[in-house]
Amino acid sequence: MAHLLVVESWVGSMSRLLPLAIREGGHQFTFLTRDLHHYLRSAPEGTAHPLLGARNVITVDTNDTDALLPEVERLHTVLGFDGVITSCDYYLSTVARIADRLGLPGPSAEAVENACRKDATRRVLADAGLPGPRFAVHEEWADIARAAREIGYPLVVKPVDLCAGMYVRRVDDESQLAAAVRALADFPVNARGQRRAPAVLLEELLDGPEVSVETVSHAGAVHVVGVTDKSVGGAPAFIETGHMFPAALTGADTEAAEQTALGALKALGLVDGVVAHTEIKLTSAGPRVVEVNPRPAGNRITELVRHVTGIDLAAAFVEVSLGREPDLRRSDTGLRSAAIGFLVPESAGTLEALDGSRLRDASGVLEVQLAEPGRQVKAAGSNNEYLGHVMAGDPDGVGARDRVEALLAEVRSGLVIR
Repeated sequence: MAHLLVVESWVGSMSRLLPLAIREGGHQFTFLTRDLHHYLRSAPEGTAHPLLGARNVITVDTNDTDALLPEVERLHTVLGFDGVITSCDYYLSTVARIADRLGLPGPSAEAVENACRKDATRRVLADAGLPGPRFAVHEEWADIARAAREIGYPLVVKPVDLCAGMYVRRVDDESQLAAAVRALADFPVNARGQRRAPAVLLEELLDGPEVSVETVSHAGAVHVVGVTDKSVGGAPAFIETGHMFPAALTGADTEAAEQTALGALKALGLVDGVVAHTEIKLTSAGPRVVEVNPRPAGNRITELVRHVTGIDLAAAFVEVSLGREPDLRRSDTGLRSAAIGFLVPESAGTLEALDGSRLRDASGVLEVQLAEPGRQVKAAGSNNEYLGHVMAGDPDGVGARDRVEALLAEVRSGLVIR
């Protein structure tokens, strides 16, 4: 039985999948958090709170890494950790530094930090000769405005250190750029109480569809599990409205996306102890890297992969974090594709009606989860404001997305927000 140190975590469906993978792998975990109430305010998905399965729950300031490292060293001498892990983007770098300090498995702290900072990712990939969008990084408005004119409108404004599409915006002129920069400046601290970097990343707007490449690396070898497609809406925001695995691509496009992701992972040094989710744009000029995320995919992509291939990416995440070879054998699940569609609110108000009960027994449906009436709703600006989702599979081919879209249309017909 291995002992994992879990630093913060419980984000989205990983609140259920990660502790389940630890338990089913025959392991135990100690949980570190700066704010236990963050996890008690609302019950995570599933019937039992994951912290009930923890060997220890310890409160410590996880946002002060310099103070945290010697504290973790002291805990390690008493409790003996075999690996360290998190499913929260804001603590991936912290976990990598802990692994370095304790001599535990995992990629280098530098590699993870470069992947978690969007501006650093751009610089590393550019230095490695990987084609990407024209970009610039600045803090002062005069420099931002000048760089935007040099790149040319339309372009994309991004924070360098947020996730879930927060504050990522398309801007078509300088007035929109100014509004986007002001909005970022008005959000100086992230959801976990960490002060944000003031830098603003500007990128050339890329054309073409977006996909993600799901990979698992161990002992210097990167294994491609597959390619997922992505639907994006909510302009000028970039909100993920759905996914399908595997992506309905030609063989050539699939190969191009995979090779681009592998090149990015190699350039960043993420070739050992990492489950990664690399987002790629298939542009008219060839594939371009959007982001490299050194953790399993969110938005239930991990479940889509499991439904089609039988591969459990959460379990693989646990095993590579322990320095062990993951089980990536495929099994016959009876499905050729699986897709998810998210219900994205377009207006603010109170949710008065939303009923998907009649869909639960519909053919091919794998999951239906919808918000309860009475909830206060705001128009979505990121992937954090969904009102629910529908997931479905197709045993015959890549028709899962069409099935999901038909089911979502039925749900939307009964949606009332006032």
